[in-house]
Amino acid sequence: MQAVQLAQFAMMPSFMLSGFMFPFRGMPLWVQAIGDVFPTTHAMRIVRGMMLKGNGWSEIAPEMWPMALFTVAVCALKARFSSVSGRPPGSAGVAVAV
Repeated sequence: MQAVQLAQFAMMPSFMLSGFMFPFRGMPLWVQAIGDVFPTTHAMRIVRGMMLKGNGWSEIAPEMWPMALFTVAVCALKARFSSVSGRPPGSAGVAVAV
């Protein structure tokens, strides 16, 4: 239940600020700056360009690097804050009663 709530908490701003519901260029500049952080903004631009304009690799390439950078950052955070054994860092050798 908590995972679903957290996912909605994270995804709602992502979709609202991606240009999916409202025109991205019509938003204030500070909101556009926040929206550019989310990968959904760039994915929407790519999909819209491919479907409506027939954009190829050269036109979508500028939108690919922010998504790749976000992916690398999330993978780095995951590697930093998790362990190979699947247990949280600092819990090695701690028995948990079920």
